[in-house]
Amino acid sequence: MRSNLMKQGLEKYPHRSLLKAMGLTDREIDQPLIGIANSYNELIPGHIHLDKITQAVKAGVRMNGGTPLEFGVIGVCDGLAMHHAGMKYSLPSRELIADSIEVMAMAHPFDGLVLVTNCDKIIPGMLMAALRLNIPAILVSGGPMLAGRFKGREVDLITVFEGVGAVKAGRMSEGELKELAECACPGCGSCAGMFTANSMNCLSEALGLALPGNGTIPAVAAARLRLAKEAGFKIMDLVQGQLLPRQIATLEAFKNAMAVDMALGCSTNTVLHVPAIAREAGIELSLDLFNEISNKTPHLCHLSPGGPHHLEDLDRAGGVPAVMKVLLEAGLASGEPLTVTGASVADNLAAVQVLDSQVIRPLANPYHSQGGIAILYGNLAPQGAVVKQAAVDPQMLRREGTARVFASEEAATDAILGGRIKAGEVVVIRYEGPKGGPGMREMLTPSSAIAGLGLDKDVALLTDGRFSGGTRGAAIGHISPEAAEGGPIALVQEGDRIKIDIPAKTLTLLVDEAELARRQASWRPPEPKIKSGYLARYSRLVSSGSRGAVCE
Repeated sequence: MRSNLMKQGLEKYPHRSLLKAMGLTDREIDQPLIGIANSYNELIPGHIHLDKITQAVKAGVRMNGGTPLEFGVIGVCDGLAMHHAGMKYSLPSRELIADSIEVMAMAHPFDGLVLVTNCDKIIPGMLMAALRLNIPAILVSGGPMLAGRFKGREVDLITVFEGVGAVKAGRMSEGELKELAECACPGCGSCAGMFTANSMNCLSEALGLALPGNGTIPAVAAARLRLAKEAGFKIMDLVQGQLLPRQIATLEAFKNAMAVDMALGCSTNTVLHVPAIAREAGIELSLDLFNEISNKTPHLCHLSPGGPHHLEDLDRAGGVPAVMKVLLEAGLASGEPLTVTGASVADNLAAVQVLDSQVIRPLANPYHSQGGIAILYGNLAPQGAVVKQAAVDPQMLRREGTARVFASEEAATDAILGGRIKAGEVVVIRYEGPKGGPGMREMLTPSSAIAGLGLDKDVALLTDGRFSGGTRGAAIGHISPEAAEGGPIALVQEGDRIKIDIPAKTLTLLVDEAELARRQASWRPPEPKIKSGYLARYSRLVSSGSRGAVCE
């Protein structure tokens, strides 16, 4: 056992004494020690109940002969951090989470890890740590929030964000918005649509590092507690058999996760997180691979923000296993990779079936013929840009418009809500990338304002920052190289024409090369926005969004 490094031998009696100071018996000390990374806090709706999930995990560990030892992990609520300086810390927190789990698992050599999580950066940070450490590990989430109901329809957090624009447009009163805010988020869990948290929880299941049901069982269901107990029980089997994360998360497993990503219409943030997780396993995933898999994988599930369904609907329809079964039968996923169940993907899916063909459509009748995400290239994005094409109105798939240029999210939002953005324009928000932001803020406030004002069929939004999984419309992010590195987005001027062609996967600044060369020659890098503390260090180390915004 790995934990013998701190508990066996004559020289380890002091260590045993410290363990006994916490009330552990010799029997507990001599059993496998399982680290429980718990991201519970009182700031995130998705995490407010993780104390109970963690207790269930511990019960499962004890049932199968292990000793659970819990430690805490930080977590940022993206919704609460949105549209102020706090959002600069969201993506960078992913690296801190991975590093802190590495520190705990190396300083205290656990025999296995259970990663208790739920929201945006916490899930990928924990998976990065699991693959970096490569000791037996399993991830279990707190599950999705139920949808709210407002005036007879299902609503969620994004409905509230878009309600701000609706009030500005006179399509909703402030009193109605207040009433909507009361019921849109009815309780604990990760926000109810196919936003980043639920995307990553579903993909962890598809990747094989979480048990079936991890992505979709509602937070309030008793089945969620049973799943947590089973995860605790199962980690002991993984320790006994020494089934390691890198044996599970192979290249074929990552391709499976990417295919599920496309079929579900997941968040564009998966294009940052999946390559970052793979990199910890020594696997390089190119942006071109996303397009390759998207081109052949139909979009089978249409969940909020682009569609009418929520995670509870997907769960009722059979969840991620049912989606994978459709893909497997069509040859669009591999049945060979192992999973934390101890069995292969094919074995796990043998008895699975789709229970609602409107929520999970058959291949013959997809919502869209291609996957939910597309990577665009062109002279405005030589290293690529990302769009959730499944959430774009058909009229906006091909569009040429006039650039309106802003150096920050706040400036753009003021212009949008102030009525200064007109149909046919392309809002460009720059110097918000990984280095320039720093931290690559999500642009949910301006994108929701555009949708709330009813302009999502007429106005595109481009940025070297990123978007929430809740964003819909022609919102194109991760434009690389970013402005702070002198990328072409830094050269765009007011009045330039920009051509967007999502089906052709192109993004073009309609300015001749000679003029762009002149602008490039006169461009100078801006002063760093933050010069001390964690973000200053992060901005010096972080790579391009096209490479997963990992620290190097």
